[in-house]
Amino acid sequence: MASIALSVNVIPDRSARHHAFASAGIPAIKEPPGLSRSDRKRPNGLTLIPWQAGKALSWEVTVVCPLAESYVDVAAQDAGAVAELAASRKSAKYTELESCYLCQPIVVESLGPLNGSVVSFLSGLGQRITEVSGEDSEGSFLFQRLSVLIQRFNAVLLHDCIIDEVAGNSR
Repeated sequence: MASIALSVNVIPDRSARHHAFASAGIPAIKEPPGLSRSDRKRPNGLTLIPWQAGKALSWEVTVVCPLAESYVDVAAQDAGAVAELAASRKSAKYTELESCYLCQPIVVESLGPLNGSVVSFLSGLGQRITEVSGEDSEGSFLFQRLSVLIQRFNAVLLHDCIIDEVAGNSR
C-alpha cells in the first residue's frame, strides 16, 4: 500500500481554527502579512489584539501521523509523544518571533492526541468563548469540533489513499 503523507492542506474546513477566535470575540487574521521568519514562512494566524502579557498570539497548526516510519519509534514511547516532538520543532522554527508575539504550536496526531500546551490553550480559548456566549458547554464543544475535524481529516486521507491505490493498480 502507498505511504500516506499528511498535510494540513487537506483538512476539510481550514477556517474552523479561526472561527473559534471569532466566537470568543477575538479578531484574528490568517497567514498574517509582514509576520514572517527570515525564510519568509509565516504562522497560520495572528490575533489582532493582545492575548496575554501585552502580546498578540500567533499559532501554527500541524497534523502528524504517528504511524509514519519516521515517527514509529517515538510513538511507541507514549501516546502524544509525536505531537510533543512536532510541537517542539514548530516552537524552534518561530523563536525569532517570540520577542514580540506569543507563539502557540497546535499539533494534532492523526490518531487523536494533542501536544500538551495546546490542551491548556484550547481550554482557555473555550473559557473565553463561554464568557462571550454565556453557554457553559462551549469549551467542551470546542474539543468535540476538533475531534470531528480529525475524523474528517482521516476520512479524506483514507479516501485519497484508496483512490491513489486503485488508480495505481489500473495502470
